Amino acid sequence: MTASASSAFRQVFRVPSKQRINWFPGHMTKGMRQIQQRLRNVDCVVEIHDSRIPIAGRNSQFFDTITGSGVKPHILVLNKMDLLDNKQQRSIRQQLRSQQPELRHILFTNCKDQRNHGVLDILPLATRLISESSRFNRAQSAEHNIMIIGVPNVGKSSVINVLRNVHLKRKSAARVGAEAGITRAVGERIKIQEQPAVYMIDTPGILQPSISDDEMGMKLALVGCLPDHIVGEDLIADYLLYWLNRHQRFDYVKKLHLQSGPCDNISSVLAEYAQQEGMFHRVKQYNGQVEVMTNLLAAARKFIHFFRTGQLGPINLDEPVNR
Repeated sequence: MTASASSAFRQVFRVPSKQRINWFPGHMTKGMRQIQQRLRNVDCVVEIHDSRIPIAGRNSQFFDTITGSGVKPHILVLNKMDLLDNKQQRSIRQQLRSQQPELRHILFTNCKDQRNHGVLDILPLATRLISESSRFNRAQSAEHNIMIIGVPNVGKSSVINVLRNVHLKRKSAARVGAEAGITRAVGERIKIQEQPAVYMIDTPGILQPSISDDEMGMKLALVGCLPDHIVGEDLIADYLLYWLNRHQRFDYVKKLHLQSGPCDNISSVLAEYAQQEGMFHRVKQYNGQVEVMTNLLAAARKFIHFFRTGQLGPINLDEPVNR
């Protein structure tokens, strides 16, 4: 693919004018209020985020809440590191520290692997930061309370369950799922360690109340921080195609068995893939006749699945475009 050919692809992604990207249900408002109420008795805040969007979607309200209640030790955990390579991880660290110099503690984790050092480093680091902090009204308490915050579906509950299993050899205590919005309220303390006694507090995933940047909204949707039906799988697949072409990542051509090569038209891509894979469904027409058509929605879901499971290669969606 030559530079002149790739320049024919879209340079900007445009969301349909009436398309809804925002998702801020009532439980998020309630959750934010509960977080603020509980912070007084919290010793350390662990922010979990998806490593494929290290910049996009991190809720600025969290930082206002943390700093507004007295400075708390803060650790940023970038989960799902298995979907990135080492070079991307190093680049992300540099990018984050240049944009947010006060962010000194960044860990990459993979909750699918309980031997992953990033996960195992969370508790020792949090314990050390707590011991070095003033703790204000909690200076006399031997117990450590750690609050887990972040946007939906980035692995907050999974981190708690892995640490509980590793340190206490106990089964999962926090509900997990592949869909955004499983945790809907600030939970009770979950014991993670005996000596010293360490408790973690799970919280619901909370997005920014208003997502004004369309690309940020699409990145959140693509990694699954919003329920797919809120944005629509067809639009999510279209953004994925746009991003891959814009960054000259053409592995999808082979993965989708596209004989025609790279393409910027999502309908054409999905139609060809559906034909290749025999994805068809029956559609009843207005006149009552039933017609067999290619199942574009099924093809879109499969395309998104390839990205989310790393089958299109390691991808950092916040990676700048090489010009």
